[in-house]
Amino acid sequence: MTPEELSELILSEITQAAAAGQIQLAADDMPQQVKVERPRSREHGDWATNVAMQLAKKAHTNPRDLAAVIAARIEVHSAISAVDIAGPGFINVRLHAAAAGELAQTIVEAGQVYGRAAAVTAAVAKDGSGVDANSSDAAFELASASASAAASTAAAGAVNLEYVSANPTGPIHIGGARWAAVGDSLARILEAAGVRVTREYYFNDHGAQIDHFSQSLLARALGEPTPENGYGGEYIGDIAQRVMAAHPDVDVAALPREQAQEFFRKYGVDLMFGEIKEELHNFRSDFDVFFHEDSLHESGAVTAAIEKLRELGVIYEQEGATWLRSSDFGDDKDRVIVKSDGEAAYFAGDIAYYLDKRARGAQHAIYLLGADHHGYIGRMYAMAKAFGDTAGKGGNMEILIGQLVNLVRDGQPVRMSKRAGTVITLGDLVDAAGVDAARYSLVRAAMDTPLEIDLNLISSRTNENPVYYVQYAYARTCSVDRNAAEHGVVRSAAGSTFDPALLNSEADGELLAVLARYPEIVGQAAELREPHRVARYLEELAGAYHGWYGKSRVTPRADEPVEPVHEARLWLNDAAGQVIANGLGLLGVSAPERM
Repeated sequence: MTPEELSELILSEITQAAAAGQIQLAADDMPQQVKVERPRSREHGDWATNVAMQLAKKAHTNPRDLAAVIAARIEVHSAISAVDIAGPGFINVRLHAAAAGELAQTIVEAGQVYGRAAAVTAAVAKDGSGVDANSSDAAFELASASASAAASTAAAGAVNLEYVSANPTGPIHIGGARWAAVGDSLARILEAAGVRVTREYYFNDHGAQIDHFSQSLLARALGEPTPENGYGGEYIGDIAQRVMAAHPDVDVAALPREQAQEFFRKYGVDLMFGEIKEELHNFRSDFDVFFHEDSLHESGAVTAAIEKLRELGVIYEQEGATWLRSSDFGDDKDRVIVKSDGEAAYFAGDIAYYLDKRARGAQHAIYLLGADHHGYIGRMYAMAKAFGDTAGKGGNMEILIGQLVNLVRDGQPVRMSKRAGTVITLGDLVDAAGVDAARYSLVRAAMDTPLEIDLNLISSRTNENPVYYVQYAYARTCSVDRNAAEHGVVRSAAGSTFDPALLNSEADGELLAVLARYPEIVGQAAELREPHRVARYLEELAGAYHGWYGKSRVTPRADEPVEPVHEARLWLNDAAGQVIANGLGLLGVSAPERM
């Protein structure tokens, strides 16, 4: 019996008790689900719920009396061995060993879908590289529905998840790398929870930073010093040389300065962004849409957005500029959207971009932004509210702020990249530790806390390295599986000879209990937008598995025959491996069969 099945059983018995008049509970007061959790002490049972304490007031009774009614109804179920009432009204449930052990078969047979609230499939084929366009070519549909609480985060519709969105003026720095890992993992987790997700990258190809970039390329091509506000680093020379090599018929030195700069703007930005896309793809962070900021200005979308606000009566003219009355919607002050020189402010592009996302079907637009964007939250939320939308957790617009990343090696900060010149890049981290260790280390801490990564630790092959610890647990399940086959221990077809009651040791129970929590962890990670919960859970599961491995034999000793208990433990071994692989997959980390 899984925690979900126990939850459904308790809810069913509460419903039937109300219908029979055993408890006075109106239909509107019935809970949508019953939460069951592992008690802190195993002496209290396998699972516990405080549902009686939650419903007692509505049922016009005290919690212990209500708990007694619920307990009497569920304890007759064949899967339940005992039900106790503790404290003010906690209901503690102990399962028969067979009911608890059945989870191993459930997990193995579910395979990759164990822990998923709904199967989400792309309605169109994707090649994994994203669509360099200004509309979403990735339409998603739910292949199946789920009553799981994890799916509640998807109730209001599709999510547009925007992350990284670094300027195409240089390699992705370590902060962007964190968003690539966190954003992609969050997208995978949301999809596992039943949410339709579009992964989007906002291509900042409009504004002064592109001018500075093209000027830097031109200066490097002509052998001139880096211009003021320009970009340094070896990559500038690389891009400049590649642009000229691709156009040997163009004599840059002979062109007028403005024309030469435009030449590098046209071809240099494309080359740089191509490198960014490739780097992200190699980091297993792919996008459905690459949206061009410049298109908002060229298409008239910015002007149209401003006119929409004018129709709503939420903008005004002052000092030759056009202002949004953002202070009326919770911002600390009003914001300029058209400057006194007639140029649209950067914020105007944000407004048009948000409207475009909503027009493309996004009920929720989630933005993952760096720590330097904290001041944007007030104006962005105010803008959404000005259009009549909701903002904040679960609203039409939601902004998540991530904190800085610092790298250390041999106890000393790593501060500068040879290629980028001034910052540490995603490529530097991958070169030092590999994709698996880089992604895992960037995800395992809460995104709103500063992160320090020890390059020596994450590149080591020891149990102190969290990703190695988890991956080694999976590799060990595969080794056990291979060894079992050599000794004639196999899982029977459809579990015909699998006896779950044999998984009755304390170590079996501990491992099964951790495995049972996986769907709940996925749901929480989606609901709270916290991918690190999956990583920390995997470390807990790896610890439980390593402990179980030290106490349980899947293969018989040389002088022993193969017994049914060996097959039962093989089912549990393979269940642990499946959940570890599923969890690593949500983080974009591989599950190697050998290490």
